[in-house]
Amino acid sequence: MLPTSVLATVTGRDRPGVTAAFFAALAAHDVDVRDVEQVVIRDRLILTVLFDLRGDTAALRNSVTRAAGALGMECEIAIADQGDSARPTLPGSRSHVIVVGNPLRPGALSHVAQRIADMGGNIETVTQLSTEPASALDLLVRTEEAALLRAVLVEAADDTGVDIAVEPAGLRRRAKRLILLNLDSTLMPAAAVDALAGLAGVADQAAEIGARAEAGELDAAAAVRERVALLAGLDEDRIDEVREALQLSPEARTFVRTLRRLGYYVGVVSSSFTVFTNRVVDELGLDFAAANELEIVDGALTGGVLDPIMDRAGRGDALRRFADKFGVPLSQTVAVGDGTDDIDMLETAGLGIAFTAKAAPPTDDSPRRPYLDTVLFVLGITREEIDEAAAE
Repeated sequence: MLPTSVLATVTGRDRPGVTAAFFAALAAHDVDVRDVEQVVIRDRLILTVLFDLRGDTAALRNSVTRAAGALGMECEIAIADQGDSARPTLPGSRSHVIVVGNPLRPGALSHVAQRIADMGGNIETVTQLSTEPASALDLLVRTEEAALLRAVLVEAADDTGVDIAVEPAGLRRRAKRLILLNLDSTLMPAAAVDALAGLAGVADQAAEIGARAEAGELDAAAAVRERVALLAGLDEDRIDEVREALQLSPEARTFVRTLRRLGYYVGVVSSSFTVFTNRVVDELGLDFAAANELEIVDGALTGGVLDPIMDRAGRGDALRRFADKFGVPLSQTVAVGDGTDDIDMLETAGLGIAFTAKAAPPTDDSPRRPYLDTVLFVLGITREEIDEAAAE
């Protein structure tokens, strides 16, 4: 006699012992469990179990209904098709789609889900990663065309205004062990070189050089040299003033602490200067830093900067040096940047993330909201894990 495939769904207010009581009721019958899904939204529990039953369906229905009723829960029993006795294996590969919004509106989620469906993708699970400071959901999506999924969701992000990141599912997602960040756009909200230019009375000239660089009229190395040349003669003590006044992004310490607890090596790369990055390394306990080095003679800036310059190529090289130093394969590295100067390191890393991107480099993920937590969400780290690190 073939077993009967049964789908049982238990819903109600969550409390300790619900899952144990339900499976205890099943244990009184000849049952093979095939699939289980359980979620809790606020204090509402939904438990769904697919199983094969050898025996009396009515007796089993009575058992689980009584067990659910004793807990103040509702239970629905449905006889499934024999072909549903195991989770079907659909073609294609799975990807994590992280959707971040502040707020995250149902219309945006509907649009994203519909775009996935239109391309033949299937959403297998939805997990809440965070509600504060932004809402973040992790959709596990199976599709035959992962590259097309990324392209479709880039368009969906533009359509809805939410941030969407796509990352292949599997062991490699949790295998990342090293992260390199552009300091000026992530851990520090403003570039220290701007503060130096202000002290030297050349803020306008420095800003004009920066605008020319962003417009593509100057490469990064030339821009650094021209801006530093404006600082010639500035007393070294003024640099100390800027260094002491540096403000880290509010969530920087928790961000780094969370990654360190998970076994990451954490480093920074910067178009700023070693006199500033050294302080950040000491304060946050970072493992690595690469920045430009000012030439100082007799207690004053000469207006020169030493090689190598942290331009686009320099940052890619910095990631390779960092990975080599700690023996981490590049496939297990993450790079976080904000513009075209970061493209080489973003492309070199196993995962590239464009954080509040000013340009549109060809990265894996492009969260646009100014929360370092967004980067953690892309890595599959939940709000609960972040709060746990912050409490230490």
